Amino acid sequence: MSVQVPVRPAMLRWALDRSGMRSDSKRFERFSRWADGHGAPTFRQLEEFATATHAPLGYLFLEEPPVEEVPIPDFRTIGDTGVSQPSPDLLETIHAAQLRQEWYRGYSFDRGLEPLPFVGSVTSDSSVVEVAATIRDRLGFTVDRRRQFGDAEKALRQLIDAIEALGVLVMVSGIVGANTHRALDPKEFRGFALADPMASLVFVNGADTKAAQIFTLVHEVAHLWLGESALSDAAMAEATQNDHERWANQIAAEVLVPLQSLRLEYAGTPSEQEVARLAKLYRVSTLVVLRRFFDAKFLGWSEYRTRYDAELERIMAYLATRKGSGGDYYNTQPLRISQLFARAVIVDAMEGRTLYRDAFSLLGAAKQSTFEGMANKLGVA
Repeated sequence: MSVQVPVRPAMLRWALDRSGMRSDSKRFERFSRWADGHGAPTFRQLEEFATATHAPLGYLFLEEPPVEEVPIPDFRTIGDTGVSQPSPDLLETIHAAQLRQEWYRGYSFDRGLEPLPFVGSVTSDSSVVEVAATIRDRLGFTVDRRRQFGDAEKALRQLIDAIEALGVLVMVSGIVGANTHRALDPKEFRGFALADPMASLVFVNGADTKAAQIFTLVHEVAHLWLGESALSDAAMAEATQNDHERWANQIAAEVLVPLQSLRLEYAGTPSEQEVARLAKLYRVSTLVVLRRFFDAKFLGWSEYRTRYDAELERIMAYLATRKGSGGDYYNTQPLRISQLFARAVIVDAMEGRTLYRDAFSLLGAAKQSTFEGMANKLGVA
C-alpha cells in the first residue's frame, strides 16, 4: 500500500505556480488537486512533481516558500520596477554559469593568466562615444567589417569569437542546460554579465533573434567595462531609471550604430523600409535602428515609442511561433557553455588537472565518447 507524504498543499501550490506549467499540461490537473488539498502524493509521486515543476525536492517539505532572489544585481525593468519573481529557468541558468565561472577562475590562476585590463576600466560618467569607440576597436567589430558578414547570424558568430579572444567566456543558449524542453523566455531576460578580472562571463538568451543577441552581447560587455555583474533585459525603450543600465544601452547602440555613420547613411525618411534597410546594413535589430532614429532626432518621442512598441510586439509574436531544431550537439553545446571554457576544461582533463567525471559535468557531456567528440570539434583532441 502506497503511503501519502505529509506535505503542505501551500508548498505544492507555490512550486506549481513558480514553474509556470501550462494548464493544458497532462499533469496539471493532477498536480492542482494536490495543491488544492484534495489528496496527497506518495513519495515517488512527489519526486515526479518536483522534477516536473523544477523545484528542489527538499523545498517541498518547508513550512513556507523560500525567498528566492536573483544572485546578481537585477537591472531588468517592467514599468520602472524590477521583476520580482525569477523563474526556476532563470535561476538555474545563472547558477550554472556561476559554477563554470568559479572553475575558470581557478583555472586562470593555476595557468598564470593575466587579469583582464578592461574590467572596471571606466565609469558610467565616462564618454559614451569614446568608450564605444574603444570597445568597437578592441573587438574589430567595425561597421565596414560587419557588412562583409552576409547576415546577422554570421555577424553574431564573429562577435562571439572576438569577445572570447579578449578572454571573456561567452555563453549563448536558448534553453536551460541541454534540456530542449525548457526554453528560456526573452521576455524575462535577455542576458547577464558576471564581472571578474580573472574570469569574466557574459550570457545571452539564444531564444532571442540573432540581431537582438548582438545588441545584448555588446550591452553585457559594456557592463564588464564598468566592472559590474548585472542581469539585463537590454530594452531600448529607456524605461529603466538605472544609470548603469541606461549607459550600457547607450554604449551598445553607439558601438553598433554610430550616430555619425547613421547621419551619413540615412536616406531622409524614417519609413519602415528605411528601418529594415539600415537594420540589415548594420546587422542589428530594427528596434536598435528606431532607437537611433530617436537619438538622431529623426523621430520624436511619441512616434518613437508608438513604433517601438508595435515593432517589439511583432518581433515577440515571431519568436513565439519560431521552433528550433536544437541543431547538431557538437556545434551548439560549445556555444551554450562557451567555446573558450570548453577548450580549457578539455585540455585540463587531458593533462590530468581535472577529473574526467568533473569535466563531463562541466561540459554537459554524459560519456567519454561525447567528451572526445567535443574535443575533436574544438580541435583540441
